[in-house]
Amino acid sequence: MSYTQDHAETVALQALAWLAANDDLLPVFLGASGASEADLRASASDPVFLGAVLDFLMMDDAWVMAFCDAHALPYERLMEARQALPGGAQVNWT
Repeated sequence: MSYTQDHAETVALQALAWLAANDDLLPVFLGASGASEADLRASASDPVFLGAVLDFLMMDDAWVMAFCDAHALPYERLMEARQALPGGAQVNWT
C-alpha cells in the first residue's frame, strides 16, 4: 500500500501519542532524541520529527509489535508510513 504524507503523519501522530503515554519508553525516547516533553507538543506537526518518532519505534521489534497491536495495525504499517515522510525514501544501493 502506498501512503500519502497526510496518512503517514496520522500514523506517526498515533505513534507519538502512544509513546507519550508509555511511562517506560518515553524517557528512553527523550534521552535518545534530546527532546523535552515541551518539544513533543511543539514538534507534533513537523513531518521530520514524526519520521524520527517512527525511526525510534522501529529500532525494536517489540516496540513495533506493541504499538501496532494497540492500534490493530499490521506490523509493516510503520515502515510504510515512514517511507512517506521526509527522509524515509527507500535506499537503493547500486
